[in-house]
Amino acid sequence: MAKLTQEDILAYLEEATILELNDLVKAIEDKFGVVAAAAVAAPAAEETKDEGPSEVTVTLTSVGGTKVAVIKAVREITGLGLVDAKKLVDGAPAAIKENISPEEADQIKEKLMAAGATVEIK
Repeated sequence: MAKLTQEDILAYLEEATILELNDLVKAIEDKFGVVAAAAVAAPAAEETKDEGPSEVTVTLTSVGGTKVAVIKAVREITGLGLVDAKKLVDGAPAAIKENISPEEADQIKEKLMAAGATVEIK
């Protein structure tokens, strides 16, 4: 029997249908006594470990010199009314938004820092 190269195997896999690949996986599982699902689950678990937190909280730590601009930014971000936004800013350090994606938190941080505030993401 001629020895197959990696290129031969990859060429077969590119040409094979889903049903043929499914049969191949079952044959490999039977022949070598392994379970394909376990081999796939382990790398997926490792990938999630490398990521940062999936939900973060944006906290206003200090207002800075432009309190009015910070209040306007907080109103825009949270949708609060003027009085509620002012109370939130006056109560710094205060959580502006909780349990949000890191991407959204970065956008909020940029807006608040542009207004002159000091912000922390946890």
